Amino acid sequence: MKLIEAIIKPFKLDEVKEALSAIGIEGITVSEVKGFGRQKGHTELYRGAEYVVDFLPKVKLEIAVSDELVSKVIETIEVTAKTGRIGDGKIFVIPLENAVRIRTGEAGDEAV
Repeated sequence: MKLIEAIIKPFKLDEVKEALSAIGIEGITVSEVKGFGRQKGHTELYRGAEYVVDFLPKVKLEIAVSDELVSKVIETIEVTAKTGRIGDGKIFVIPLENAVRIRTGEAGDEAV
């Protein structure tokens, strides 16, 4: 099992969610996060004052999947979240030792 974490632009969330649903992903955790990468934020004007926005709003997806689905999930996220502009995000794949469904006690791939 693997835990896939993807950081994407907020306006791409619905499109990514629908695409993941279409390939059979039933569970996903979504968090609103802030951060920056190469884009390093930007400056904005507010009521005549200029200020620097260091951390940009992003959405973090967490998806636990069996090893067989990892490449399909990565490809789906990559294709649907891509805008071609800086700040599109990142995908991380982390080994997942175990998962347990609290309601039934199922463990491993059955819990995912």
